[in-house]
Amino acid sequence: MITFIKNLLGVKTNQAVQSGLEALVRWDPKAATEAELRTMEQRLDELGTEVARARLSLVKERKEADAIKALSEQRLAAAESLQAQADAANDPDRKVSLEKSLAQLLKLLEEMAPEIDREVKDAEDAQSFLVQLEEAYASAGVKLKEARSELERAQRQMSRAEQQRDMAERQADAAKRAAGLASTTSGLSVALKTMQDAAEKDLIAAEAANSKASLLKPTKPEEDDANIAAALAEAAGPKPVTVTDRLAAIKAKLGK
Repeated sequence: MITFIKNLLGVKTNQAVQSGLEALVRWDPKAATEAELRTMEQRLDELGTEVARARLSLVKERKEADAIKALSEQRLAAAESLQAQADAANDPDRKVSLEKSLAQLLKLLEEMAPEIDREVKDAEDAQSFLVQLEEAYASAGVKLKEARSELERAQRQMSRAEQQRDMAERQADAAKRAAGLASTTSGLSVALKTMQDAAEKDLIAAEAANSKASLLKPTKPEEDDANIAAALAEAAGPKPVTVTDRLAAIKAKLGK
């Protein structure tokens, strides 16, 4: 149960760290990418250090392998020399002494054989390890270079996108201003049309009044011709009775 709780807390912690990293990346992707590149570069440097160590180790292992093989070859040559001397020795004591030395040397050679194999194997392993590290180092270098190129490409794309956005915003602002000007022009046109319609209406009313006045006004022949003027006056009805007319009417009734 305790192990389960520890593992669960570990998972929760990893999830929290992952969520935090994702939030940081969303907040500033450029900085996050640059940070990742720096991390990759640090790993590349660390790998480069490992490659350097592996090269030194390979040099050391090769030297040790070469040294023990040289010593083995030297002892083997010495053993062959002792063998020849022992075979050629006529003095029994000398022969016994040479054979004793040869036996001791052969024992050393036999004991050296596993060490020689081990040193050769160590050198081969060091060579293989170095090759793997160098391949990993080269691959990491290529990945870092590609990642930096991708970042630069993304930065250029972001820059172009920002420029396009700014241009689009300026075009939108220009369109808004144009629309506002069109609206103002449209309003001005409406006002002018209203004024023109009002003026035309007034002109029509004035023209109608003038026509009516002309129609009601006596024409020229009616004013110049006395008979027409009298007839018109008679047609217009009796004239107002004056004092003189009233006096004449009274006298006519009295027979005077």
